[in-house]
Amino acid sequence: MMTLLRRHLLLVVAVVVLAAGGLAFWQADRVRGVDNVGNHAVVDATRTTEVQSAIAAALVRVFSFSYDDPAPTQQAAKELLTGKASDEYALLFKSLEEKAPGQKLVLTAQVQIAAVKELKGDKASLLVFLDQASQRVTDKESTVSAAQLSIDAERVDGTWLITSITPL
Repeated sequence: MMTLLRRHLLLVVAVVVLAAGGLAFWQADRVRGVDNVGNHAVVDATRTTEVQSAIAAALVRVFSFSYDDPAPTQQAAKELLTGKASDEYALLFKSLEEKAPGQKLVLTAQVQIAAVKELKGDKASLLVFLDQASQRVTDKESTVSAAQLSIDAERVDGTWLITSITPL
């Protein structure tokens, strides 16, 4: 009697295992047929590198400044910033433009690391480590400051524009 019960139990367990295995294979096949990876920063190295390079170059242009020729910085901001980032930068630049001539200030930005956290379609979020060296021509004093920034960007007509800059 005990052997008969064991055989039935073994048969039930075998059927359950086979059914679970079949269900698992069906699910795996279904999942493979759908693009479940929404974050292309994880799987698309070419586009990730494109975003990193474009945003790093944009930040260098936007955060480098010379008191005697502010036009390139202003032009970079007009070309590469949009929305909230443009508004925030306008406030920062106004203050800088007022103080810089008196101090004869020159700022040089350098991106140390730009990591793409998320890349979905034409939108990206990055974490950027940026160094900004400042030098006052009047007294030759220089300082270097580091910044950690959260950047949101969007590709518009083939160009990556910065839509938000948040200091961390």
